[in-house]
Amino acid sequence: MNVKLIRMSSGEDVVANLIEEKEGSLVLEEPIVAVPAGNGQLGFAPWSPLLSASQKELEVSRQFVVYIAEVQEDVVEQYEKMFATVKTPPKKKLIL
Repeated sequence: MNVKLIRMSSGEDVVANLIEEKEGSLVLEEPIVAVPAGNGQLGFAPWSPLLSASQKELEVSRQFVVYIAEVQEDVVEQYEKMFATVKTPPKKKLIL
């Protein structure tokens, strides 16, 4: 995964898997934003909560991006836990 912090001109800090950087846009997968969760804690919510669950990627115009930066390691770990697909190894067969 290529997890990045994307600061939007609206002031939102979006954490997403950056799939592709195009000349005029970014392709993001599973974008989320930090939201206050009380007691000085942060939680995460979908960046676009009304987006269809089947659409995992969004193309965002670069004109709305202020900067792209690295994310704190603990945030990257939490993001990867949220969105990583679990791959199970193939079953071994017992041959007699």
